[in-house]
Amino acid sequence: MKTLKKITLVAGLVAASQIQAAGRDYISVVGSSTVYPFSTVVAERFGKSTSFKTPKIESTGTGGGMKLFCKGNGVDTPDITNASRRIKESELTMCHDNGVDGVVEVLIGYDGIVVANEISSHDFKLSRKDLFLALAKEVPTEKDGELVPNPYTMWNEVNAELPAVKIEVLGPPPTSGTRDAFVELAMEGGCKKFPWIKATKDSDKSQYKTICHSIREDGAYVEAGENDNLIIQKLQKNPDALGIFGFSFLDQNADLVKGSLVDGAAPEFETIASGEYPVSRPLYFYVKKAHVAEIPGMKEFLAEFTSEKAMGEEGYLTDKGLIPLGGELYNKVKTDTMELNNLEL
Repeated sequence: MKTLKKITLVAGLVAASQIQAAGRDYISVVGSSTVYPFSTVVAERFGKSTSFKTPKIESTGTGGGMKLFCKGNGVDTPDITNASRRIKESELTMCHDNGVDGVVEVLIGYDGIVVANEISSHDFKLSRKDLFLALAKEVPTEKDGELVPNPYTMWNEVNAELPAVKIEVLGPPPTSGTRDAFVELAMEGGCKKFPWIKATKDSDKSQYKTICHSIREDGAYVEAGENDNLIIQKLQKNPDALGIFGFSFLDQNADLVKGSLVDGAAPEFETIASGEYPVSRPLYFYVKKAHVAEIPGMKEFLAEFTSEKAMGEEGYLTDKGLIPLGGELYNKVKTDTMELNNLEL
């Protein structure tokens, strides 16, 4: 993304009047399945501790949430969208083109993307290179510049030290922010291990992205929908399969599934917080500024979500697997949120 410079803008009077005329007495939240559990906890506490209605939280995937959020202003559109990656420049442009000029970005914390399997099954010690070779649509040969359709069917064909089991990975669809982050952090991280491919990033960025980000479509990677809990359920029925989802779901289901090591690091609270675990990413939600003064409880909900008791280092969201921001960054995020500082292209 180019520059997302924060400034404060005045929400349009037309947008505000549309919302007020139609009326809605609850907060509407859509977006990321990864952020969904965190939003749900905050919404439940907010509903019980205030006089406002409990916000309605829907899991639509990051990409799907952005489309709904950026459709326009008014009560038929969401107030907030959750995201397991940062908003794309094209999405912010879509918002602006549809009259959503005030978009407030809230960084809530960090998360790791895990590659996990059924708890009694094989132990996997993966590298990002292994993940790329197992899941890429095309893989390099020993000859520089040559690619072939992915021939690997077994994990030990990718790396002789891995288990001799069929490559079957259950993961999110293209609309998911987890999918976006996985291909960028894991797939591209492994792809760059091949010097000639890494060199194409400067000479032909489009080709580089195609090579590194394209996931195979021959059945080895199975799109399992936006529901991460469903992936965990499917892993119980297929112990040889691996699943891709956010750390919080691993943390909450530690009696059912276990995470694979990636580049020698285990997916744990401490390794994600320190940056040692290589497949980690920031989590966000985005607020429609025009709705804050018009939808009951918006300002109070933002205050609850960004409070020390929720997002702080000892906050209740850490119990759900959120890796907190901590220190000065947390204080800045809280201030920017409550002042409704906007993103600008």
